[in-house]
Amino acid sequence: MSILLLIVLGLAAGWLASVIMGTSSQGVLSDIIFGVLGALVGGLIMNLLDQPGVTGFNVYSILVAALGAMVLIWIGRRLRTA
Repeated sequence: MSILLLIVLGLAAGWLASVIMGTSSQGVLSDIIFGVLGALVGGLIMNLLDQPGVTGFNVYSILVAALGAMVLIWIGRRLRTA
């Protein structure tokens, strides 16, 4: 996957995760970072469940990356309140 597609996938996944988690005021750069890191975390989670991780630029990959981004947002919230 090219860098440009990875950025677009990260933006879409990060935005989706921020909307679902109720943190939609993060900004574009934050959405991209959470989306790209979420793709790594989501891929790890899916591999632990014996499912494919991010498989390219498709809806499944965006959902996997959004899952990972939601986990990161949740962890960040827990660390901030601790």
